Amino acid sequence: MHRRNFLTSVMAGGLSLGAFGSVKAQPIGANDRVRVGWIGCGGRGRFVAERFRSTPGVEIAAVCDVYEPNAGKARDWLDGRPDAVNDFRRILDRSDIDAVLVATPDHWHAIPTVLACQAGKDVYVEKPLGHNVQEGRAMVDAARQYERVVQTGTQQRSAAHFERCREIVQSGSLGDVRFVRIWNYRNSTPDGIGKPPNGSAPKGLDWDFYLGPAPETAFNRARFLGNYRYFWDYAGGIPTDWGTHRFDVMHLIMGASAPRSVVASGGRYPDIVDDSAEVPDLLQATFEYPNFILNYESTRLNAFGTGGRTAGMKYYRANGPDDRPNGLAFYGTKGTLLVDRLGFELMPELKAGMKATAEERGSLEKFRMKPEDAFTPDSTGLHVENFVDCVRSRNRPIADVEFGHHASNTAHLANIAYRTGQKLNWDADRETFGNAEADRFLSREARKPWDLI
Repeated sequence: MHRRNFLTSVMAGGLSLGAFGSVKAQPIGANDRVRVGWIGCGGRGRFVAERFRSTPGVEIAAVCDVYEPNAGKARDWLDGRPDAVNDFRRILDRSDIDAVLVATPDHWHAIPTVLACQAGKDVYVEKPLGHNVQEGRAMVDAARQYERVVQTGTQQRSAAHFERCREIVQSGSLGDVRFVRIWNYRNSTPDGIGKPPNGSAPKGLDWDFYLGPAPETAFNRARFLGNYRYFWDYAGGIPTDWGTHRFDVMHLIMGASAPRSVVASGGRYPDIVDDSAEVPDLLQATFEYPNFILNYESTRLNAFGTGGRTAGMKYYRANGPDDRPNGLAFYGTKGTLLVDRLGFELMPELKAGMKATAEERGSLEKFRMKPEDAFTPDSTGLHVENFVDCVRSRNRPIADVEFGHHASNTAHLANIAYRTGQKLNWDADRETFGNAEADRFLSREARKPWDLI
């Protein structure tokens, strides 16, 4: 894939990437405080920032949001101590900031991450890594060139039971696993995100800065705050939002990183979900990996009868193999593994009319979680702690930027296959399809002056 030399591009307002120099921060001692700049102070940002605030030895020293009410609320929550700004570059200017939390909308993940790396800051960045494949690659390259710790916000890697699932599959306890399923179900009927008219931006919002590298457009409430993810200019719908998490742990469990091909189908159903979203209401993608097939499905039309999340992520209790609005299934010749954020269960593969032998039961039972142990609390806190530990030790984090890139790419590939209507072959080494129609979705012409990547 052709990539621009983002490390020599010119920043807005006369600030070049080179203005930060090639900074290498000094090692941080075990007893020294890690000072964090928080970029993107919306709902998810607040959730992750709470975990930073409760981690020993961490101080949130600055907050940033292009929507002044968000930045103000963040500053007030932190007892008015940190500086509050609307331009993330002011945080990167500061020599006393060790790391940044990037929890912006998806189309603003890449630029702050790349610039933070060059400024000598470590980065905790929410998933997906970028708006497109090229942005993700730029983030990996920057992390490596400037020797920075970059943790992707795919916190499921920090949940112990996903590591246990990796052990189950890699030990051969399931036999040969040639088929994997991932699904993300939610019900947005009948109104979805609505169809509000264009209007004036709310007081305190720098709408032009919010759009950043995305195309210029009039303010619309449906494109703001959490609903941005349903527009191609900013994100990729459920696959990039929820799917990236599951693709990441699927790669972990299967020891995989990239498919060889993808084909997808789906569509918009305005007679069922009457809203202004652009991404598909239903999408099903099939990926060919070197040693297995992955089927991914997402929908906005059904949620397995369950409601939305509640506090503490206790948003449902699985009851049987299919009572999960989000999950993964690994189908082996000796058994089936079903896993989600709450835990996992195993089912031995038996011939019709037969009961499991003691040996068959034993090979799987040693991994089975007791019902009272099945619930796994949200692992974001553990993920933040891992990041902070790596800021101090200079080790790579558990969800290193490269892993995040692979997971994000899988989501991008599903969307590209849907948008082209073709079966696409993927060259993971070169990060290209070798197909002009599909390759145009691997990057975009960013709006000036943010055309840096």
